Amino acid sequence: MENKQDKGFTLVELLIVIVILGILATVTVLAVSGITDTAKENTCTADGATLQTAYESAYVQNSATVPSLAQVQDALSNNNSTKVAGTAADGVWGYDATAMTLTKPSDAPSGCASIALS
Repeated sequence: MENKQDKGFTLVELLIVIVILGILATVTVLAVSGITDTAKENTCTADGATLQTAYESAYVQNSATVPSLAQVQDALSNNNSTKVAGTAADGVWGYDATAMTLTKPSDAPSGCASIALS
C-alpha cells in the first residue's frame, strides 16, 4: 500500500529551489549590466570618432582653417545619430572651435573621453 505522505515536495525543498533561482537571476543581471556599460562606452567612443572625422572633413573643405559649428554639423548631415552643439548636453557632444575640442556628452559613461582636435 502506498503512503500519501510520500507525494509532493516539502516546504524546505521548495525554498531551496527558490533560493537557487534567485542566486542565478542575480548573477545574470550583474553580468548583463556590465555588458550594457561596455556597449555605452563603445558607442560614445565611436560617436567621438565620427565627429572627429566630420571635423577633419570640414577642415579640409574650409581650406585648412578651423571650421565653424555649422560646418561640422553639415559634415555630419548623413549621420542622424551623432549630435553636436556649442555646449555638451545629454546625448549631445560639445564643439569649441577656439579651444579646438569636442566635449563628451554630459550623460556619457566614464570610459568615454573628450577629444582634443589638431
